[in-house]
Amino acid sequence: MKITIAGASGFVGKALTRRLLENGHAVTGLGTSLTHPLQAMPQFTWICADTTHPGQWQTAVETADAVVNLAGRSIFKRWTRTYKTRIVDSRLMTTDNIVNAMTGNNQTLISTSAVGYYGSRGDETLNEASPPGDDFLARLAIDWERRALSGEQRGARVAIMRFGVVLGAGGGALAQMLPAFRRFAGGPIGSGHQWFAWIHLADLLDAIQFLLDTDHARGPYNFCSPDMVRQRDFARALGKVLGRPALVPVPSLALRLMLGELAGVLLASQRVKPERLIEEGFSFRYADVDWALADLVSQA
Repeated sequence: MKITIAGASGFVGKALTRRLLENGHAVTGLGTSLTHPLQAMPQFTWICADTTHPGQWQTAVETADAVVNLAGRSIFKRWTRTYKTRIVDSRLMTTDNIVNAMTGNNQTLISTSAVGYYGSRGDETLNEASPPGDDFLARLAIDWERRALSGEQRGARVAIMRFGVVLGAGGGALAQMLPAFRRFAGGPIGSGHQWFAWIHLADLLDAIQFLLDTDHARGPYNFCSPDMVRQRDFARALGKVLGRPALVPVPSLALRLMLGELAGVLLASQRVKPERLIEEGFSFRYADVDWALADLVSQA
């Protein structure tokens, strides 16, 4: 299969590129980095491009059997007005340009969204049919998904991945957490009572392959572990794996003073269930948080 990945130089993008190449696919990666660490691998083509603007890179979309859209600026920076615009444009404009380049000839688009779609919902159990929230990230996710799903009008099969927090060795959220825990300074965020939607990187990559291979897979899918845990229990599990206590909480007020509006993302409660993946036969390798963290910490 010929697969084009937008955002192929990010944490998830690099891991997905390697996985698809190892599985025998021909991969074209798109991103703003001048080079890519895997560009010497057979069947891999790297294109340096700003996908928020139309350009020659769109040929890689036109000729692809499938496109995986992972592009988007990190949300984990302080949200100034300017940076919020960049968060939005990097997602919406890239998605528009991808859809506009698709031919619809048996093509598949697998496009990223996030569990932020639901907003902060307390103890409510959320599945793919649950209504959206109304904060900044929820409104962004609604628009992001709508633009991706417009690819159906061009004849493409479109599936949406609503990511929880992706946990992988060597980068991402876990790399930000580990130093504090190793210095005996780790603990829950805020009250720790909020639900924490997470997924092991290996399961996320498996789930992407599952959507690529499943011809009937359309619409939104929650990409998070079925082991729904509160943030304090996640912190306790990480501390246990590291042999450290998880007793130093980050107070909500301090978090809001440090991060501003972004703090709301870390304090949000999203009890998200991957209902559609489970119903359609996907099996998680790392469904248990203790097992997942033990595996990842052993690699870190």
